Amino acid sequence: MDTQDVVIRAEDIVKDFTLRNTHTLKEMLVWRLTGRGEQMTNQFRAVDHVSFNLCRGETVGLIGFNGSGKSTMLKLLSGVMSPTSGTVHVKGRVAGLIEVGAGFHPDLTGRENVFLNGAILGMSQKQIEESFDSIVAFSEIEKFIDTEVKFYSSGMFLRLAFSVAVHTDPDIFLIDEILAVGDEPFQKKCLNKIDELRDAGKSLVIVSHDLDMMARFCDRGIVLAHGKKVVDGSIDEAIDRLRS
Repeated sequence: MDTQDVVIRAEDIVKDFTLRNTHTLKEMLVWRLTGRGEQMTNQFRAVDHVSFNLCRGETVGLIGFNGSGKSTMLKLLSGVMSPTSGTVHVKGRVAGLIEVGAGFHPDLTGRENVFLNGAILGMSQKQIEESFDSIVAFSEIEKFIDTEVKFYSSGMFLRLAFSVAVHTDPDIFLIDEILAVGDEPFQKKCLNKIDELRDAGKSLVIVSHDLDMMARFCDRGIVLAHGKKVVDGSIDEAIDRLRS
């Protein structure tokens, strides 16, 4: 593998979360005095020493059952979260659809959020202005573009978030399950856009429970189970492992 073709390198990634238990004041005092305070918290390892590379032009599916660490891994790749240990090296511009409406300010209008999100995703004001009409047209929410987004449905959030993200012309596109939101015609439109991104040589990482969609788009599949990588191979191999 030519290292020049690697656009994401995830090296020995670990992500731990601290789960705090609720206790009465009396229990907390007793535990503190007896030196058992460490038992009041539990560590949960969501990602457990995972390593892999993503190459230019490659589409990789992260698959696994609920709680396997897929969405956490995607947030680590996007920079939304930092790993407890390990490193993520990214080469190129990343656009992520991690959570519907993430980064949208509820008291701003759709128009204002286009400029806000475009800036967050690395676009200049001039680039946003030049792309604005196309962003709005793709989202199909022209009538509501000057409405505060707190009045948007989840489907409207999706339309605008997806449209802004794809118009940033990213090198790497991260998608987490959100294509399950919205009506069927818009889902088809989004899937067609993903095809365009792939044809243009972009690199994609997709998380979805829709294995048929994963088989359609992905060259390669990584199966996570309890935070560990158990398969990294062809998408067919990965899906067969999950279904077995």
